[in-house]
Amino acid sequence: MSYFPNWREVTAADGRAVAPDERLPWPQTLAMGLQHVIAMFGATVLAPLLMGFDPNVAILMSGIGTLIFFAVVGGRVPSYLGSSFAFIGVVIAATGYAGSGPNPNIGLALGGIIACGAVYLGVGLLVSLLGTRWIENLMPPVVTGAVVAVIGLNLAAIPIKNMAPTGFDAWMQGLTFLSVALVAVYTRGMAQRLLILIGLIIATLGYALLANGLGLGKPIDLSGVAQAAWFGLPKFAAPQFDAGAMLLIVPVVVILVAENLGHIKAVSAMTGQDLDRYMGPAFVGDGLATMVSGAAGGTGVTTYAENIGVMAATRIYSTLIFVIAALLGVLLGFSPKFGALIQAIPLAVMGGVSIVVFGLITVAGAKIWVDNKVDFSDSRNLMVVAITLVLGTGDYTLKFGGMTLGGIGTATFGAILLYALLSVGRRA
Repeated sequence: MSYFPNWREVTAADGRAVAPDERLPWPQTLAMGLQHVIAMFGATVLAPLLMGFDPNVAILMSGIGTLIFFAVVGGRVPSYLGSSFAFIGVVIAATGYAGSGPNPNIGLALGGIIACGAVYLGVGLLVSLLGTRWIENLMPPVVTGAVVAVIGLNLAAIPIKNMAPTGFDAWMQGLTFLSVALVAVYTRGMAQRLLILIGLIIATLGYALLANGLGLGKPIDLSGVAQAAWFGLPKFAAPQFDAGAMLLIVPVVVILVAENLGHIKAVSAMTGQDLDRYMGPAFVGDGLATMVSGAAGGTGVTTYAENIGVMAATRIYSTLIFVIAALLGVLLGFSPKFGALIQAIPLAVMGGVSIVVFGLITVAGAKIWVDNKVDFSDSRNLMVVAITLVLGTGDYTLKFGGMTLGGIGTATFGAILLYALLSVGRRA
């Protein structure tokens, strides 16, 4: 068997799932890659903005990181690596970032991100040597399903609370997710597979008609697109290695492991293929990509839940799509004009798309429970899931000195520790 798949060409006209080692005709593959870029773009840009990083560097490194991941896993695991939200709280704590403009202490954050990536890489090598059993004992399907579901539920407040500042924007979010839903239900073939991209275009045109045409909301402003250069270098930054900052940031590795594990389990459930043997290489690839990103001034990266949502909706898992998406990400990183065009999409429209995608992530977590026949009559499983979902959805936060652990972190640790604690004394 060759290192990379041969990617047999298939058609999606009959609605069948497209496996990771298959591919659509090239024009359709290109369109699907563009859809994945759009799905990940909002979060990959938002995360660096919240930490004071250059978003163009983050986009560039997400593309490079995805190519690194693709190479390490031999093109066997469909995934895009984008900016991880798990780093936001610890980066702000480590750098004292005020919340606006460039982060003056970005070097401290970058050193911690590189250290976190190195530990993550070490975990991957350990899994490659010892197998996945010890990871699976810590995080069985009831735990991984809860972690995946929590990611979607925890992020749900972002579009609803922060991406609809006016009543008009809230209606436009509704128009957007309705457009996506109508495309999903009433179209067939590639139109149905491109439901998010087509729904976004329909909603943007509707927004332009109501806002730019009738003056009911903030008009779409394309002046930034006209002024932006076609090509330009992003603002790279150099890391500084400070022990205090590294100690704050390195524990994020546990969340990254849980996210990646959940991603592989979710994709395995959706594709019907056992991808567990690629778990070690996946950790190694993600850790290496995080180190490379931090060395250039980018954020830590992780397997992206947004892309799980797109795959769940389209049932297209071809890994070649993510090569196209990665190359488009690199292009965006070097092109302020393309970045400006995507950023010109109304915030409310991106919010409506996020509602759909985050909901699909949550459902992907539930699918892990269904496919693994998790027994909710077992009080242990019931308690783990019940508590975890509320911790994550409610953004339950704990502070340890200068370190803050937010909802996804507390839910992740909570699920792992609760399952271990409630398993003490039970028969195998």
